[in-house]
Amino acid sequence: MKGLQLTAVKLLKFASLSCAIVCSAFSYAASPTPSALKPPVILQDYLGQQRKAAGLTAKTVQVGNVTWSYNEGGSRTKPSILLIHGLAGSRDDWNRVAHFLTPDYHVIIPDLPTNGDTKIPADFDISVPNVTEQLRQFAIAIDIEDKLNIAGHSLGGSIATLYASQYPFDTQSLFLLNSAGIYKQANTAYTKDPYYLKNLIVSKPGDLDEVSHQLMQQPPQVPLKLKRAQEKLLIAQSPQIQKMIEQIITLNRIYTPDSFARLTRNVEAPTLILWGKQDKIINVEAANELKSLLKRAAAPVILNNVGHMPILEAEQEVADHYLPFLAKSQKFKNPLADKLIPLN
Repeated sequence: MKGLQLTAVKLLKFASLSCAIVCSAFSYAASPTPSALKPPVILQDYLGQQRKAAGLTAKTVQVGNVTWSYNEGGSRTKPSILLIHGLAGSRDDWNRVAHFLTPDYHVIIPDLPTNGDTKIPADFDISVPNVTEQLRQFAIAIDIEDKLNIAGHSLGGSIATLYASQYPFDTQSLFLLNSAGIYKQANTAYTKDPYYLKNLIVSKPGDLDEVSHQLMQQPPQVPLKLKRAQEKLLIAQSPQIQKMIEQIITLNRIYTPDSFARLTRNVEAPTLILWGKQDKIINVEAANELKSLLKRAAAPVILNNVGHMPILEAEQEVADHYLPFLAKSQKFKNPLADKLIPLN
């Protein structure tokens, strides 16, 4: 039984990794997944089992022209946490961390528009500002917008930062993990020139091993049959990922470190920053730069022997740092509350 459990864990990590195979800067593009490109049934079944083990239930809600798919767990009487996945990821990337959160918090994990099972119209505006606004409408629709704790990984960190900047009265805390942004101290090939993100596309047999080692410090070992099935899926998705990267290249010509800094300095919420020291996508030095831009951030937590995917590589350590921060931040008053002036 123990051996089967360990194999299941490896399958889950590999399944989540395949969903997060491209992680980078400040925007993303539509990537609808036709039924032919959905994960193998064995992985779909296992993800359902893993959600259940984490105390999560899959749900949907229609908000405007977006049909959101999301996982929800924990009691609604507890403080709410909104977990935001990265580029080309999905809600299930967070399941292993959520296992530690649902006993004491109300946890919501959506598939972002253009990702996973969330459905959008063909003409949907996929810019980060619009996606953030749509996320706000989602939060209002399911009644979690007040005193919301927000966590974001990679691109999800950029969205979480923008959300906290735009809605400071309603953001109780912010947690940023290997957070994407436009950094002055960014020095990896991927952050200096988004064109190099094309090296993360799985376009032919054999690519998956190399990409996995770029994203994770210690990629899991998986059965060859499963690896080939996942690689085939990613090869089929490669044209759409190519379009994503082309958009990122364009947007990085528009955004600058200064514009990103101005946005970040508007965040009022207490903030926890966590980074994998061996991140090859967004180098660890960016963590201190991000800290310098935020008003209420402590020294970043740096995890050794962890790459770009701490929510998959080191979920226990992520939870061990996040839970004390959450408990402490629930006692804080929003710093803007004392600045309110009666409108009359």
